Amino acid sequence: MTDTVDDVDLPYDEGASQQKKIEALQERLEVLESQNEEMRDKLLDANAENNKFQQKLERLTHENKKLKQSPLFVATVQELNDDGAIIKQHGNNQEALTEVTDEMRDDLSPDDRVAVNNSLSIVKQLNDETDVRARVMQVDQSPDVTFGDIGGIEEQMEEVRETVEMPLISPEMFEDVGIEPPSGVLLHGPPGTGKTMLAKAVANETDATFIKMAGSELVHKFIGEGAKLVRDLFELARQEEPAVVFIDEIDAIAAKRTDSKTSGDAEVQRTMMQLLSEMDGFDDRGDIRIIAATNRFDMLDRAILRPGRFDRLIEVPNPDVEGREQIFRIHTRSMNVADDVDFAELAAEIEDASGADVKAICTEAGMFAIRDDRTEVRMADFHDAWEKIQQDEEEDEDVSRTFA
Repeated sequence: MTDTVDDVDLPYDEGASQQKKIEALQERLEVLESQNEEMRDKLLDANAENNKFQQKLERLTHENKKLKQSPLFVATVQELNDDGAIIKQHGNNQEALTEVTDEMRDDLSPDDRVAVNNSLSIVKQLNDETDVRARVMQVDQSPDVTFGDIGGIEEQMEEVRETVEMPLISPEMFEDVGIEPPSGVLLHGPPGTGKTMLAKAVANETDATFIKMAGSELVHKFIGEGAKLVRDLFELARQEEPAVVFIDEIDAIAAKRTDSKTSGDAEVQRTMMQLLSEMDGFDDRGDIRIIAATNRFDMLDRAILRPGRFDRLIEVPNPDVEGREQIFRIHTRSMNVADDVDFAELAAEIEDASGADVKAICTEAGMFAIRDDRTEVRMADFHDAWEKIQQDEEEDEDVSRTFA
């Protein structure tokens, strides 16, 4: 019950004067107002805290409801007929006939991906799978490598530009002559000669969509997954054409076919069959150029080397003396090099070195200068760097022979 006025203890004596009674009541009023303000602030804080917990409760309730729902399965529409749709569920390849609404039938077509429930009823149509699996291989930001950063392989650079860059930049030149531009180029040679750098330079110099992948990325555990990814990649290239598709380490999926009966080899061969079909099959490939690179040209299947798939087979060898000198000058452009450094002498000394070896020598020479607390790189630093790299290579070979 609420206290009445008679029940409240008065803050003064009965015999006090009227003035003192008023003053005591005013003091009590101020105290009560202060307490009331404090309680109001606490109430506001409590309401805010309550709202926060209420939102959390709603979120957890929603998540709990979603977790209790039955999962949906992915399937592919095989056929549409008067009775409904024939679907094939992914994973177990189970086929089923299910009914579809008239509204959904208008939006569905064979090969569409759909989500189905436990009773295999179509719940919704899914987006194209290439948005997830293949688009991550599309290069959104061009590499910072230009043809000016590559030395010692001028002839190979010119062939690549004629095969890949020119049809994209000046297609009318081929139309005037009346020939089809080369469809693809295969770069082969020892490691470190600049094959991947050529592809990066093409990506930088052209406005075409650039899609890169490694051959090992196309090798999958489950049957048909590698071939499906190849189809997705070329479908993405057709959607974004003009496009350049770069396949590094192509020997991982295009090795010579054998009589091996293992499931792994069979899956790799299925992936290669799909790649061959996409490169030069029944359907027009469109304005898509292909660059591939390999260190093991001897391992490639003959079917992938024929004209129509790769019209240019370009060997990228180790640079000669002049090429090594040019590569030295390219990689030391931003270095503080002493006057006694003779790049011609260095190029002659490192016989059979690759372009990657030359870059490693420049980096290691700079490290020798840093260790000596110098800002200038001397001729002796380059000599020491070459000796160190040779020593490291010999140690790696000894380790390889030990475990062989």
